[in-house]
Amino acid sequence: MRLGVLDVGSNTVHLLAVDAHRGARPLPAHSHKAELRLAELLDADGAIGPEGVDRLVATVADALQAAEDKGCEDVLPFATSAVREASNADQVLGRVKSETGVDLEVLTGEEEARLTFLAARRWFGWSSGKLLVLDIGGGSLEIAYGMDEEPDAAVSLPLGAGRLTAGRLPGDPPDPIDVKALRRHVRAEIARTVGEFSRFGTPDHVVATSKTFKQLARLGGAARSAEGLYVQRELSRASLEEWVPKLAGMNALQRAALPGVSEGRSSQLLAGALVAEGAMDVFGVDALEICPWALREGIILRRLDQLPTT
Repeated sequence: MRLGVLDVGSNTVHLLAVDAHRGARPLPAHSHKAELRLAELLDADGAIGPEGVDRLVATVADALQAAEDKGCEDVLPFATSAVREASNADQVLGRVKSETGVDLEVLTGEEEARLTFLAARRWFGWSSGKLLVLDIGGGSLEIAYGMDEEPDAAVSLPLGAGRLTAGRLPGDPPDPIDVKALRRHVRAEIARTVGEFSRFGTPDHVVATSKTFKQLARLGGAARSAEGLYVQRELSRASLEEWVPKLAGMNALQRAALPGVSEGRSSQLLAGALVAEGAMDVFGVDALEICPWALREGIILRRLDQLPTT
């Protein structure tokens, strides 16, 4: 069957159409995305403003039309931290449903972490042993750890690249004082969670998903996305330690000129790098591998697992 996954995230609304059946890997067939940056559109009261809601409704309608055009039999719609944490979330969800017919499933942060972990486990397989999975989104950082397809520990922290950029790095380029303050904040937040994971022992394999990690790996010399999913890509802490001060001295336009960095994400890259560096340092990770699959694939795999076997 052809399935569509509609991901209303903190940065983008992304429809991924895949050809899939139980027991087989999902094969991407079409991608349709629009950058909304909902995490940056919250007002002083934490609500998504009228303009943001209008844009969200229109974008969801466009994505639904794209799913129909590409022959999707079913669409799996979900929303993450930007909608989840908006003070007017119920009104936003109500408008989306009444005007598009789409009933968004709002994932908790822990669900995000668990589904992303499932995707990473299926990608790397059982031979990867104990997995530690890191995922930096626009609104949150997810961390999960375990031996099986269900992680033993999973947490979500309010350390998304978009959220931190909007709330803590107002300058372009940012003030060095703000950068230092954010560095301290990130590491303190992550350090509070380490005990939940360290009791399970040292991971055998550390992996990361998300656009932020992919761009940081590219800066460190990893292969371009055009070279395909199956090329191994790694990110080292040494590379991050070299790049963080460079990124801190650049404005968004200068970052956008770097290899692998998109203009739409360039303003958030420094905050994302500080989170990545902090997580790797606090968890004692020298290097990690980039996983091509993430939350959207986890949603698809969960749906396929629920199909009848006959």
